Amino acid sequence: MKILFVVCGEGLGHSSRCLHLGHYFQQQGHTTHFAAYGKSFDFIAQHGCANIHRTVREVCLEGENGFFSLKRTIWCSKWIVVNMIRSVLGIRHLIHTHGIDCVVCDTMFGGVIAARLCKIPVVFITNQNHFNGPGGTTNYMWKILNFLLQRYLCLANHVIIPDYPPPDAVSEYNIVIPAGEERHYTYTGPFLDMHFESYAFCQDCIFASFGGEPYKLPMYQMLKSIADKRKDLSFDVFYTGQVLPESSDNFVSHGYVPNLYEHLAKARIAIVHGGLTTLHEALLFEKPVLIIMDPNHPEQQNNAKKIVDMKAGISVDGRSVTKEVLDAKISETMTLIPKPFRMEHAAINGRKNAYAVITALVSSR
Repeated sequence: MKILFVVCGEGLGHSSRCLHLGHYFQQQGHTTHFAAYGKSFDFIAQHGCANIHRTVREVCLEGENGFFSLKRTIWCSKWIVVNMIRSVLGIRHLIHTHGIDCVVCDTMFGGVIAARLCKIPVVFITNQNHFNGPGGTTNYMWKILNFLLQRYLCLANHVIIPDYPPPDAVSEYNIVIPAGEERHYTYTGPFLDMHFESYAFCQDCIFASFGGEPYKLPMYQMLKSIADKRKDLSFDVFYTGQVLPESSDNFVSHGYVPNLYEHLAKARIAIVHGGLTTLHEALLFEKPVLIIMDPNHPEQQNNAKKIVDMKAGISVDGRSVTKEVLDAKISETMTLIPKPFRMEHAAINGRKNAYAVITALVSSR
């Protein structure tokens, strides 16, 4: 069987989880192809994948001063209709050229239409099918997006949510399954393939990673200023963009590293923005998280609320946070002791569950 993963390039969580799932398919004797763009393409290529293809960027996520900006994103994505058409045509070409049996789209939409045109099964992976703020707050824009997204997801043969089933679902506040469509959705569990015995666990540093988008750089600069005054703390900072603040005796700047988990295992706490994959990793490595919450990013706000509910971390509003507040929150986070989570993970094999959903669709074709 030949599987084509079409991967969103906004952040690395999409490519990371697709790599884990794709590797599982390879272990079962199947052939995998990856279509990606931007940092996801680079990330997948750095992991040595042979069948990787460039695809069109459908939506352009933009921000300013360290945080997501809906206004800038809408302006940057003004050619979305043209890009969607190009995406559909490009994926359709890959399907025909390589004899693809099933398309798996991780938050990419053109691949759904391309697969339907080619009359092959298509699975959509997402951890958000409903836009709302903490506590269910909403606005007219989110209502429109919710209506369009839920109708669009009906085009996929199945929707996979790569998260633990409730009540342990970190994405719980971002998912609304419409009545009557329960069989169309599956909480498979995360696709993470973890071998904890391979890592040396300790609490030597403050781990920080916000992704590689240029607009997130100010948050790294704020951490550098804290490190300059807190010589009692050591910071390991990861960024896949062009320029990070210079390293110092207690602030080590990293670009791409082959195995991020080696560094996470050594952390006392993890400072992140609140993407689902990163939070799963922190839970499994049993590291308390400090989420610098993006006030314009409803998905990560809701993830942060759930993590706080689980007593696995704390959050702070990134738009209004100061160096002094962030310093205090770092100290507060270091007092937390999250509950062990590896047993829950071991009981739910996300890759095996997703594999069963996808292979069943291909078999019934």
